[in-house]
Amino acid sequence: MSRFVVRPGETEFDVQDRIQGDLNLPMTNRGEAQVAEIIEALRGQDLDVLYASPSQPSLAAAERIADELGVPLKVLDRLANVNLGLWQGMSRAEIRQKQPRLFRQWEEAPESVCAPQGETCDEACDRASRALRKLMRKNISFAIVASEPLATLVVSVLKGHGPKLCGPAKMADYRSRVECLETPETVT
Repeated sequence: MSRFVVRPGETEFDVQDRIQGDLNLPMTNRGEAQVAEIIEALRGQDLDVLYASPSQPSLAAAERIADELGVPLKVLDRLANVNLGLWQGMSRAEIRQKQPRLFRQWEEAPESVCAPQGETCDEACDRASRALRKLMRKNISFAIVASEPLATLVVSVLKGHGPKLCGPAKMADYRSRVECLETPETVT
């Protein structure tokens, strides 16, 4: 049984190096093309169901993937992307300039940082863990479509590791990516 974590294609905020968090933004034309590549990467995989974050661009990507591959889609509200508070809409350069110590800490230990008026890593992990707990008990192959930084957190939960988030530099590196997590046949 396989489980996949899929990061959707790029948005204008990605192009502008801005923090998206849980803001709903459409994908760019390039982002749409990246979803076509994701579909081809998943084609032929034996997926029983596709789960998605309700946040854009994850939901748009998931709807297209489900439609193209003929896989049922379930939207899970608890898989909404991490709320990055007042940083949402700001560029990484602006955050680095306005809050240099906090930005450095975010780069070095993203789990330890909470954006002003944002969601903590523990809050996001608790929310995602509750969403994933039931799925992990099922003996099915599935894919989860989620944006960064939630996607990295989902991977850490599915692997049974402690909470892990990606820092600002990695968010762009992880965009439009399919990660396969092979799992044991029995999950308790």
